[in-house]
Amino acid sequence: MKTKITLILLFISCFAFSQRKVADKFYKEYSYIKAAEFYKKAIDNGDDGVDMVTRLADCYYNNSNSEQAAYWYGVASNRDEGLDDEAIYKYVQSLRSIGEYNKADEWLKKIPDAGSKIGNVDYDKLKTLNKDSVVVANLDINTKNSEFGLYARGQKLYFASSRDEKGEIYEWNNQPYLDLYQAKITKNKEGEDVIESIMPIVSSKINTGFHESSVALTKDGQTLYFTRNNLNDEDKLEYDKKGTSHLKIFKATLVNGQWDNIEDLPFNDKIYSSGHPALSPDEKTLYFTSDRPDSYGLTDIYKVAILPNGEYGKPVNLGDKVNTSGREMFPFVAKDYTLYFSSDGYANLGLLDIYKTDLLKNNSSEVINIGAPFNSGYDDFAFFYNEDGKSGYLSSNRPGGKGQDDIYKFKTLKCKQFIKGRTFDKRTKEILPNTLVELIDSEGKVIKRFVTQEDATYVFEVECEKKFSLRGTKLDHKDDFVNNIETTDVRGREIEHDLYLTPLIIGNEIVIDPIFFDFDKWNIRPDAAYELEHIVRVLKNHPKMIIKIEAHTDSRGSDRYNEILSDKRAKSTRDYIFSRDIGTNRIESAIGYGEKQLVNKCSNGVPCTEEEHQENRRSKFIITNDYK
Repeated sequence: MKTKITLILLFISCFAFSQRKVADKFYKEYSYIKAAEFYKKAIDNGDDGVDMVTRLADCYYNNSNSEQAAYWYGVASNRDEGLDDEAIYKYVQSLRSIGEYNKADEWLKKIPDAGSKIGNVDYDKLKTLNKDSVVVANLDINTKNSEFGLYARGQKLYFASSRDEKGEIYEWNNQPYLDLYQAKITKNKEGEDVIESIMPIVSSKINTGFHESSVALTKDGQTLYFTRNNLNDEDKLEYDKKGTSHLKIFKATLVNGQWDNIEDLPFNDKIYSSGHPALSPDEKTLYFTSDRPDSYGLTDIYKVAILPNGEYGKPVNLGDKVNTSGREMFPFVAKDYTLYFSSDGYANLGLLDIYKTDLLKNNSSEVINIGAPFNSGYDDFAFFYNEDGKSGYLSSNRPGGKGQDDIYKFKTLKCKQFIKGRTFDKRTKEILPNTLVELIDSEGKVIKRFVTQEDATYVFEVECEKKFSLRGTKLDHKDDFVNNIETTDVRGREIEHDLYLTPLIIGNEIVIDPIFFDFDKWNIRPDAAYELEHIVRVLKNHPKMIIKIEAHTDSRGSDRYNEILSDKRAKSTRDYIFSRDIGTNRIESAIGYGEKQLVNKCSNGVPCTEEEHQENRRSKFIITNDYK
């Protein structure tokens, strides 16, 4: 019996060892789906050491199957040997991808210094960063296979797809190899984009039996850069000494409506990859991804000068202000020279996220995660902005798509903020309903109006990063102004400004600020005219109203002098009002009383402060009839 058991165990052990060898061979050839199948069988048969389980997890990780990757890294972590730093890093990314953020952060602490760039993630902020400002939608052109890397120019667009079911299978993901496709983009009756006339790119020399993807097109539409597997003269894969076929960047020229004159760019090499081309707005620089020897990580972003004679300079690494020990890929340069790229080497939501930086125009600029919904817990890449700077495309393998990688269209909504407040009586501090509030732009134009209701509140929706003013207006009240209100770039922010309107009619008087005259003068100064316009306004609002004007002085100076001077000022005030098309029958009298009607103790010889004397220097506009 012991012999029989021993033979069975020996058979199982040999079978498991055989499966491991088969799995390793597939893994070496990047056939991760096949490799995972054989690793799983070997583990089920008892070959379940940390190396085997980690390899199985790697297969799922390399195909962005985060759920299975996280599960098997978790299994490997329970083995006595534990996980090495690379496996922990992938475990962290997988946990983030499926939303297990706390667990991911705990594991990240086990990698020395790893938190400097990929740690300290504000997950809630990234997940809600563009919640109300960006709409992302899956495109109709996607299939059950992969589509990614859409590039639009005018009414034409280009993208990579593995939709050709007749093509040879790429064993990494069990889909056909990628080809380049083109399509037309038009508008329907509702003004929405419609993509039609999808076909392989018009060229007999671009698409091969292997991968083509990731294009960049010059503004004149005459030159196309694209990525392709390294092929030999017979259009078969060419490998380095380790058995790896690398990527190269090629250039094609449009000749009679077809892409021709395919050129292998001079900075390509057989021992490392170059791909994902992107042009600068002035088309003098080509940005790309590479794993060449001076890279900081697995893949970095480089640039190379496009010289006037058509030749190319020496590739230059963008440095550690962009590149990390992880993967930096898929660069894109917007028309304002903002650099967008994908990376798993910075604080993220899991796997590849899309980032932006102004480093191309400001050497001190930081790299910023652009957040959801651009980014998800899965691979988000191949970002592209349309010329309008408000819409574009990205690629992702996030859940809910049609295939493994899908193209998504995004549209940014206008950034809006709110200016709000209440209207009050400045004298009583009580709310003031039925007040007209006007919103005025930076050029002084009234752009919106709002009449407050019983609660005296108002609210205006306004654009971000603009300047505005407010004016509150109500019958028989002085206007209130709030100037230089500046909105920021924080979407949805509420800016509060209350308005306080001063009543002009109190009891039987029209009350305005003091009217000032020059010393020993009675002519109406501009500042006095401004105040008297409030009197004019009230009289015009109430055509039946009749008033009388009283002018008073303080006790300083002789009694006779003060009486004469105040009388001249009262009549000068009356005449100004008449000049503003107010009938002469509307002012019953205009009399100066000098110091005869003091309102306080400050009579002749009594010491008083300037403020106390000011109380006696006044003009009164007394309503003498029932005007309503």
